[in-house]
Amino acid sequence: MYTSRRHLIMALGAVAAAPLVRAQESFPARPIRFILPFPAGSGTDVGARVVAKQITEMTGQPVVVDNRAGGNGLIAAQAAARAAADGYTVFVTTMSTQAVNLALYRKLPYDPQKDFLPITRFTLSPMLLVVRNSADQPRTVAELVERARKAATPLSYASGNTSSQVAGASLMSQVGARSTHVPYKGTPQGLTDLIAGQIDFFFPDLTPVVPLVKEGKLRALGVTGTHRIPSLPEVPTLREAGFPVDLVTWSGAFVPAGTPRPVVERLNELMRKALASDDYQDLSRRTGTRTGGISPEEFGAFVRQEIEQWGQAVRAAGIEPQ
Repeated sequence: MYTSRRHLIMALGAVAAAPLVRAQESFPARPIRFILPFPAGSGTDVGARVVAKQITEMTGQPVVVDNRAGGNGLIAAQAAARAAADGYTVFVTTMSTQAVNLALYRKLPYDPQKDFLPITRFTLSPMLLVVRNSADQPRTVAELVERARKAATPLSYASGNTSSQVAGASLMSQVGARSTHVPYKGTPQGLTDLIAGQIDFFFPDLTPVVPLVKEGKLRALGVTGTHRIPSLPEVPTLREAGFPVDLVTWSGAFVPAGTPRPVVERLNELMRKALASDDYQDLSRRTGTRTGGISPEEFGAFVRQEIEQWGQAVRAAGIEPQ
């Protein structure tokens, strides 16, 4: 009797688990869409396209990158949150939509925690304080700060995302200088105007800006975070320069809440393999970003910490919620 009952329980368990196993083994069975809140050429976009290519090579299924820039990520976040919870729509985003916006807006049209499940983190990246590379521009952070304090007209700083906005406001608030925030739809557009002399300084993430510094189009004054970056080892941290801005950006993948656990695990597996690929590791070496996939649970815990840290940074910078 006992043996029969045990066998029955095991059989029922196997039947219940079978659809989950099949879901994991068969996924993906059709094209996947990556929704991004930034334009083509942004750091998140460049990395997402490498991951997309790797997943396609592993599974034979196309991965389409859908750039929906603007509104500090609100447009893309809403579209991703409303998508079917089947794993075929993935939100590849950053702390902008999943952490910073909670402090920048009194009310959001989506809930970063309730509307999404974490998959894995893609990168950790400090930001680079840059000016255009011309003889009339500051050569150190101290020179930029002095210019900002003495300027009759406030210096302008660009933002292509919320992290660059918070970094610029943090520096100016810290040194007691007035400034003008100029938001852009994405980082590439802000960099174009910086090179053209329309903007005074910018805190972009590493992927799109390091090549421009190496080409001599922009001058790097300092890097956020606590460590120098291997791609530009001569550039001091802002803390070394005497003006600590220790903010570090990140990117990662999420799916709509309700997505089956086997699909979440399969996406995590595919993405971690993509991040470990030679192509993605080469991108990381060239730009100085750090990469390495983590579990959904680890990523979820990380995001919860980031919500608190970026909230503190927004308040310290004196940015009033909209």
